[in-house]
Amino acid sequence: MWERIRDLFQAHPERLQVARFLLQNGLSVKGDKIYVNEVEVPTLKVARVIGVDRRTVMETIRGISTNKEIKLVFSGLESAGPSFRAVAKQMGLGVVELASNNANEVGILANAARVLADHGISIRQALVDDHELNPDPKLTLIGDRVIPGEAIQLILKIRGVAKVSVS
Repeated sequence: MWERIRDLFQAHPERLQVARFLLQNGLSVKGDKIYVNEVEVPTLKVARVIGVDRRTVMETIRGISTNKEIKLVFSGLESAGPSFRAVAKQMGLGVVELASNNANEVGILANAARVLADHGISIRQALVDDHELNPDPKLTLIGDRVIPGEAIQLILKIRGVAKVSVS
């Protein structure tokens, strides 16, 4: 799907930037408006965050509306909900972030989850960046307690994992 979106906006890099922002943040396009779930988001606010003109945001919305398949995708987007990543420490949770040397490798999430489960850690959240939208995708697992060093060493041995950081 990203290829089709990129093709639609290839002549307009700023519009492609807007489309990427909408996707990365789970913002939907319905008619000529932007929403986070059911809450309307002003196009001017989106434009300011991205650093483009409001008209660029409006032209992106119009472009999305011209393609039936892309329009269907954007109209159905939903926010994935709150992320505990920034407040994990205050909540007593553990965070492990994995970078991959091959984002298409099968089983990274499953194997990392197994390692945490084997150490008695319940996963509260799993956040995965889409490798087509993010040039440096990461898998972030937030557990119900601090992640022990032994678990990190085992996660580093998982095929496809290049780097692990803990917070």
